[in-house]
Amino acid sequence: MTGASAAVGGDTPTDTWQRISTPASTIGPWLPEGDLGVRLAAGLGRVEEALRTAVGSDHPFVREAAGHLVAAGGKRFRPLLALLAAELGDPHARGVTEAAVVCELTHLATLYHDDVMDEAVVRRGAPSANSRWSNSIAILTGDFLFARASDLLADLGPEAVRIQARTFERLVTGQIRETVGAQPGDDPVDHYLDVLADKTGSLVATSARFGASFAGVDAELVTALTAFGEEVGVAFQLSDDLLDILSRDGASGKSPGTDLREGIATLPALFALAGDDPAEQRLRALVSGPITDDAEHAEALDLLRSSAALQRATGVLREYADRAQARLSGVPEGPVREALSALCDYVVTRTS
Repeated sequence: MTGASAAVGGDTPTDTWQRISTPASTIGPWLPEGDLGVRLAAGLGRVEEALRTAVGSDHPFVREAAGHLVAAGGKRFRPLLALLAAELGDPHARGVTEAAVVCELTHLATLYHDDVMDEAVVRRGAPSANSRWSNSIAILTGDFLFARASDLLADLGPEAVRIQARTFERLVTGQIRETVGAQPGDDPVDHYLDVLADKTGSLVATSARFGASFAGVDAELVTALTAFGEEVGVAFQLSDDLLDILSRDGASGKSPGTDLREGIATLPALFALAGDDPAEQRLRALVSGPITDDAEHAEALDLLRSSAALQRATGVLREYADRAQARLSGVPEGPVREALSALCDYVVTRTS
């Protein structure tokens, strides 16, 4: 790993800020064109500027490390969902932008920590913070972002702080359960889906909840949007898992088959391991642990891509997307509902 002292010789703070002064996010292809898209683009611009401020520091190296993943870009899925939910009320209400930023800062902080735990070397197509500097720097930078999120949250009231605290509890619980693994008597698939609900669904749910709540949306609709966020959040993570197998050009932002190489059993591998089809005996043997041999890694990817296990995992993804779609029955007809519905379709068909 590269030492912290060497990192100062990389991008200068000015270079980093030039890259993030223009919104790094791209409006998803699931969003409709027209006034709604224009408003969301403007809202994301405000979020991006607030992120730039939030990761700032008087100390150049802290500023550089904290801005690393912001500069790398990303879909800004969580703040985008918050802004979209806010469109059902007053999208310019106090707290909407700040809450969206809190959710993205929280997400970014977890990525710094995840990369340390996973020993990842690439994140969003760029060197991960832990590989660029060190595990200690990555962990501390994640903590720094959590602190900045908490600082913003303090101005949004005690109820927002409580919701965020409970969300953070679920994030950590999910990470612990993933690290420990399924216990004797646990169904591995159920355990995995529960972990996804905690690690991913909870924060996406809070993003929708915050956006709608601060925009003054009525309580019943806030509840429906929160549930929608959790379902679509799990679906989005499941689609990431499938992309790790199906992507052939690194379009997902990491090398294809990274989970397989690291021995991380995502849903397709779990279904393969639970099966008893003689035709998939070789596949079960390959995915039973980390795959360090390049030829075996390529073989496992090929077998998974044509497996019944992958088809079953795709079916579960569709189930979550359909469940999210059903949560929209109480959302008023119009561009926002159409966009949320299109999101449910997009998570099933996305290629990056």
